[in-house]
Amino acid sequence: MNEFTELSYALDTFYFLICGVLVMWMAAGFSMLEAGLVRSKNTAEILTKNVALFAIACTMYLLVGYYIMYSSSAGGFLPNLGFLIGAENSADAVTAGGDDAPYYSMRSDFFFQVVFVATAMSIVSGAVAERMKLWAFLAFAVVMTAFIYPVSGYWTWGGGWLSEVGYSDYAGSGIVHLAGASAALAGVIVLGPRKGKYGKDGSIHAIPGANMPLATLGTFILWMGWFGFNGGSELKLAAVDSANNVAQVFVNTNAAAAGGVIAALILAKLWFRKADLTMALNGALAGLVAITADPLSPTALSATIIGAIGGIIVVAAIVTLDKVKLDDPVGAISVHGVVGIWGVLAVPLNNDGASFGAQIIGIVGIFAWVFLASLVVWLILKAIMGIRVSEEEEYEGVDIAECGLEAYPEFGIKK
Repeated sequence: MNEFTELSYALDTFYFLICGVLVMWMAAGFSMLEAGLVRSKNTAEILTKNVALFAIACTMYLLVGYYIMYSSSAGGFLPNLGFLIGAENSADAVTAGGDDAPYYSMRSDFFFQVVFVATAMSIVSGAVAERMKLWAFLAFAVVMTAFIYPVSGYWTWGGGWLSEVGYSDYAGSGIVHLAGASAALAGVIVLGPRKGKYGKDGSIHAIPGANMPLATLGTFILWMGWFGFNGGSELKLAAVDSANNVAQVFVNTNAAAAGGVIAALILAKLWFRKADLTMALNGALAGLVAITADPLSPTALSATIIGAIGGIIVVAAIVTLDKVKLDDPVGAISVHGVVGIWGVLAVPLNNDGASFGAQIIGIVGIFAWVFLASLVVWLILKAIMGIRVSEEEEYEGVDIAECGLEAYPEFGIKK
């Protein structure tokens, strides 16, 4: 019995770690997607943001964020404050058996959770691209990953008050994606649009990205990483039911992404008379975000439909945000925020254990906290150090102004 328990513990720990590696790979996906959807003169800066935010997220969540999220009282509103991640599980605790026995390493849990924090922060990066000061963004990343995200994470996955009211979010359509989009929305409002994006007459001027192959590569990397994002959230593998659940999650995750692509591409063709690649890419991500709140309960066909609805919603949301002059260069607020809400609301359609009332409370609670807390931080940063580059720096590109180099220096060579 003890040998079987130890083997199960080792397998579940290993599976958890590998899923965490897949989610970490999503950092590359966000980097490539954002680099492809911004102009070439801003590429090096956005890549710098992505690698730096990942390092900051890992460090701040290690220092305080994980403790806030998982060391606080059940059902509470205010978290406990503390440091670091605690002692590892002992062999005696693992082999003792019983309902309280751990079935994976605490370090593997931390690693899996920390890459989720980085994902939430990556959502902010693309929305504020091409006009934000690098160091203002990184200062916000410190607060977001150390405190803002862990507090709402405690309310939900950490057993706080939203968990007690019955809020259900398997892998984080609301907890991760809506949270990241809420922080991004606050930043976009304080920051304002890019120069030349909107005319005085209300016209909207498209600002195409520099590298569609790179954006497409980023989307496929994210699609791949999402199997770890959703699959790892089953938390176990070394049992028949758990293994079957993981397989179902993988199938549904893939089906939802496919549904999102098809629906977004068809709507773009009907609406714009063109097969818009950027809408297809965002459709894939929208399908993935939509299914993340519950990739286990639906059938594969239902998951495809959930993803397809997400693909339709994201196209409409991107167009609508442009009309109200909220400038989001990569569509992050639409993909992760608007579709994240749909994903959370879709859970009771297939899961009898969830209710629309609890889901709505969760949406409102997460959005209100993250948006308002982020708004305060953005305004403080604006007053202290400024958050927007000068008009001249924006025109020349933030690569030179913030990083002192260009991603594509040969473009500037004059023969």
